[in-house]
Amino acid sequence: MTSALRLFVLAGEPSGDRIAADLVRRLRERNPVEVSGVGGEALAASGLKSLFDMNELSVMGWADVLPRLPKLLWRSRQVARHIVKARPDVVVLVDSQVFSEIVAKQVYKAAPDIPVLLCVAPAAWAWKPERAQHLNPHFREVMAVLPFEPAFMRGAGGPETHYVGHPAVNALSFRADIPEHGPVLLLPGSRDGELRRHLPLMQEIAQKLSSHPRVTGFILPTPRRLEASLKERVADWPVDIQVVSGEERKASAMSAAIAAVAVTGTVTLELALAGVPMVTTYVADKGQAKRWFKYKVKFASLPNIILGQALVPEILQLEPDPDALVAAAKALLDGSEAADAQVAGFATISRLMEAGTPEDPRVDPAERVLNYWPSK
Repeated sequence: MTSALRLFVLAGEPSGDRIAADLVRRLRERNPVEVSGVGGEALAASGLKSLFDMNELSVMGWADVLPRLPKLLWRSRQVARHIVKARPDVVVLVDSQVFSEIVAKQVYKAAPDIPVLLCVAPAAWAWKPERAQHLNPHFREVMAVLPFEPAFMRGAGGPETHYVGHPAVNALSFRADIPEHGPVLLLPGSRDGELRRHLPLMQEIAQKLSSHPRVTGFILPTPRRLEASLKERVADWPVDIQVVSGEERKASAMSAAIAAVAVTGTVTLELALAGVPMVTTYVADKGQAKRWFKYKVKFASLPNIILGQALVPEILQLEPDPDALVAAAKALLDGSEAADAQVAGFATISRLMEAGTPEDPRVDPAERVLNYWPSK
């Protein structure tokens, strides 16, 4: 009888939860898996009973982190102690970069023989490239979801890194033709701080775009845990807006959308893989803005980062400016040239995400995990 792989996996936000659940599915196609750790809806559907609510880790920016710092540090010790005591065969920490690094260091100090892998490389290529070296030796390997990251990590002296792709590559269908009429997607983020900063901005944008002749309404995709509360928060908006949750409904919304206004996060990659023209934004706190200026970040949205060019508009702000976003969105809606140029670039991104680069072709993340399991 084949023994089960004992996998500990941690995800701190919805995008990481989906990546982790995809990994568990791939592993179970090869071998029985006993999964433990921290996760959300997708991992729960895979049989995970989370040690605590994943959303405790879903923070970004010092304004959100500082009030929760004591509890986050306590949770890191809790997770590390659990791993050391349970001694899983392999540990995979997905994104949640700072938290994951703290946990990995604690595990390495107490039990250096337990293999700990990081899935989703830190954006060291954008700021603080020396951080790549700091991942050694407590991470045995990095499983990257962007095709250029293995080459960067090699040059920066980071751990062994392989490109494993992103679940959205297979979950979304690329659409080359943009509908003449349809809804605009509003994507304000899923973290509490992001919603606080971006939801009022999205309301103003919706009001100013609602009279455009191509716009039939607005759709706001969100995780299931936020659906009810967001429906209440948009109930008094003077526009036709639907709040939808679940990956299938999000994919359906993307297939119907004529454009999107989105925060600079994983969703911008998903929009690109679905062929949806977009305007991206982020209302930063002072700490985030300071880092942008210090490290002279060239691009913030994943489509621009992957291609290394300004394909989609990035309107990064300290104070919300709906007019700038509305103007950029109207440029997509009023003429086909800008939108068509985006879709052509997205087709290139889709091919690159599917195959990887000649030097670093896409590999199966399950194979990388099983490489560290002596019982395979």
